Amino acid sequence: MAYVEAVLDKVLEQQRVEADYDRIVREDIELFRQAAEAYTARQITDDQFRAQRLRRGVYGQRQEGVQMVRTKVPGGKLTARQLEQLALIADKYGHGRGHLTTRQNVQFHFIPLADVPTILHLLADVRLTTREACYNTVRNVTACPTAGLRHDDVFDVTPYAQRTAFTFLHRELTDNMPRKFKIAFCGCASDCMVGAIHDVGARAVIREEHGENKRGFRLVIGGGLGPLPCEARLLDEFLPEEQLIPRIEAILRVFNAHGNRNNKNKARFKFVIRERGFDWVKAQIERAYADIVEHGGIAPAEEVPDGFGGFELNPQALGSGALLPIVQPNSAPDPAFDRWLETNVAGQKQDGYALVDVRVDQGNLTGNQMRGLARISREAGDGLIRFTIDQNVVLAFIPVANLRRVYSALSDLGLASTGVHEIEDVTTCPGAWTCNLGLTKSMTLGAALQGAVASYGDPEIRKLTIKISGCPNSCGQHWIADLGFYGNSRKIDGKEVPYYQMLLGGGYDGGGMMRFGLAISSIPARLAPAAVTRILDHYRASRLAGETFREYVMRHKVEHFRAMVADLIKPAEPFPDLFKDWGDEADFSLKLGRGECAA
Repeated sequence: MAYVEAVLDKVLEQQRVEADYDRIVREDIELFRQAAEAYTARQITDDQFRAQRLRRGVYGQRQEGVQMVRTKVPGGKLTARQLEQLALIADKYGHGRGHLTTRQNVQFHFIPLADVPTILHLLADVRLTTREACYNTVRNVTACPTAGLRHDDVFDVTPYAQRTAFTFLHRELTDNMPRKFKIAFCGCASDCMVGAIHDVGARAVIREEHGENKRGFRLVIGGGLGPLPCEARLLDEFLPEEQLIPRIEAILRVFNAHGNRNNKNKARFKFVIRERGFDWVKAQIERAYADIVEHGGIAPAEEVPDGFGGFELNPQALGSGALLPIVQPNSAPDPAFDRWLETNVAGQKQDGYALVDVRVDQGNLTGNQMRGLARISREAGDGLIRFTIDQNVVLAFIPVANLRRVYSALSDLGLASTGVHEIEDVTTCPGAWTCNLGLTKSMTLGAALQGAVASYGDPEIRKLTIKISGCPNSCGQHWIADLGFYGNSRKIDGKEVPYYQMLLGGGYDGGGMMRFGLAISSIPARLAPAAVTRILDHYRASRLAGETFREYVMRHKVEHFRAMVADLIKPAEPFPDLFKDWGDEADFSLKLGRGECAA
């Protein structure tokens, strides 16, 4: 009887959590609608409305009269039903597509302001939210998309990411901080979620205590990219799991109290550490944590609403693939399928199942592709879709026997490209297509570089990464790529020319330390593919046995690479396309708006 009562109490508590969440969300959407109508009627100013927009994940674009709407996907996980709702929004309001970001969000562009409240309600219908996807808040909490599924998992961090995200959502403490705050969870042996570039990075650790295995986290703080990248510092070698959320709250309190509110260029948490010193910051965190322990703080969420971060009260049965298209047996060799198996499929620690990585070029998915992925996940997998920080999609619990049918279904969607995590799998932000701060159109350079590197079969070259941002703010994470690029501009013969600063050798070194790329030279956008092929050809011809790309870069030094591309920096004979960005017919012109961190 006591067990039954406990179960009923848990169900009632879950229902209360969900009812409260739904009520707060709907009320907040209607508050935004009122603010939008007041702004349209010119009853409030742009500055007064701006904070209202950004708190709801609504950014202004460089194009007047339209917005970008950013949907949070906590931990990168969502249900097939939720992805179908995103497909509906893409087709009805987003010109047929959504964009996957490097923080596991989905963005819709070119949205008229009048349509935004309707979109927010459509998202709320499936328990997705844009709340605090932007502005000076705790942004989307990211986590391993394959947590609990790989052989090297320490433990599944998904529930911790979900509860952390829900605990700090819509709180007074996190509603108007000095600047944005980013949290990442990693559950595997390697730092797959790049905690080193986050304000808080939590990596799963198990420690033996009194003969029992104790779960906890290795916590690092104060990382970040932008124009001045900084690697996070170690705060706790082992933080017991029950202390996680109070510890993060203590960090948030310190940031809220001491972050720079006068200069947004120095407002991130990393600058508090840089200016005050790590020991001072750590002492403040200890004081704040002690206060929370003694007097209480924000109550950690015990449950999250159904659908939040992919959480399901009643998960679907694993799919059989029975409704996927039948693929007729074919004894002839199929090199494309074999290549896909090699690069896009990995064994899952659950026997008989595989993980399928779906490459999404430049992070752009059409509504039809979203619906197709939802169908595959529901019919052949576990009904969940997982977004990665390199803008791809992972499908899990795919029966090994059904891989050929899944490949066929992905091919029909145009999503069977091979080479996930290889050099052709380029990461880009939207850049100047939509962003007010974007200088160059990074997505179209990404497509050009994909073509430039496609012919390289060298395994050491295949494993390299390319990441591109349209400006120095690093939304494309250019600092941590083997070959990184960020947009800028110069003048040749008095005319503006789109350029990219090229960086080499970013990422983790052999000792597990984050290393940022070395700035080489600024190259005209149209000549960036030529610069890349020169570097790769030289690397292929001159690397030492067992030498990593960073080691190769450090051995040859920056001056060597600058000399290698010197003739590209300012061509002796400018050609017409030099003055055009990739994907443009018209000559380049430098246009900037008010920055809103819109990548």
